[in-house]
Amino acid sequence: MMAPMPAHRRPRASGTETRGIAVNKPNFDDFTVPEKILVAADQLEQEGHTPFTAEALIVAVWQKFPNTFGLRGYAELYPDSNKVLSSLMGEKGLARRGWLIKTGQKMYALTREGRRVIRRVTMQEGDEPEEPRLQRLQRDLERFVVGLFDSSAVQKFEENRKGELTFADACRFWGITENMRGDQLDEKLDAVRKNLAELDRFFADNDAELTSGRVLTAGDIRVLTNIHRHMEDRFERHLNLLRSRAGKR
Repeated sequence: MMAPMPAHRRPRASGTETRGIAVNKPNFDDFTVPEKILVAADQLEQEGHTPFTAEALIVAVWQKFPNTFGLRGYAELYPDSNKVLSSLMGEKGLARRGWLIKTGQKMYALTREGRRVIRRVTMQEGDEPEEPRLQRLQRDLERFVVGLFDSSAVQKFEENRKGELTFADACRFWGITENMRGDQLDEKLDAVRKNLAELDRFFADNDAELTSGRVLTAGDIRVLTNIHRHMEDRFERHLNLLRSRAGKR
């Protein structure tokens, strides 16, 4: 596939018509790195790739913006995958901002907030899509998510006391005990992962209001998922030790 014209050779913003909606052609030179990635993600989805892989996004954003995402010294030949991946992950990554949602191992999709950012930065005019009404979570999912937010682990994260996390905090977050057998422990952790994934899918297109009146967004669920993954990595040795002890009983 031929790479598109480099950004510095593209014309400045001008009026045009796209799918019957009046838009101004954006000047991509002014776009930030995250905004350029969103544009490439939107292109992938318009081509029917939903969700899309991290590898597909790396290639798409490099083809669209080779000067920004090309490997230094070989910009026209190879993409700089690290530049894209570092923009997807981390505290300031697109997933953490709620612009992309991780749907699986290295699989992503645009969120409603991500699409809103695209409309803004590409200067699309016309009617804004109507804001969706707040949805209600299923009772079991609401009970699950409220329990996580009430946990000591989340409270320590919110108070910037991540360094004070203990394995006891993690156990309360996951709802596990030291008396569980190995299979029970893994079943409980799998249930946490499954519920978080289901919440990720739900909040990709919805906000929700809890019975308490609190409104949750995709960003809130991303925080919970990041805390879960952080503790899985941090307390991996503890979990394995617990599995081995439980297996001997």
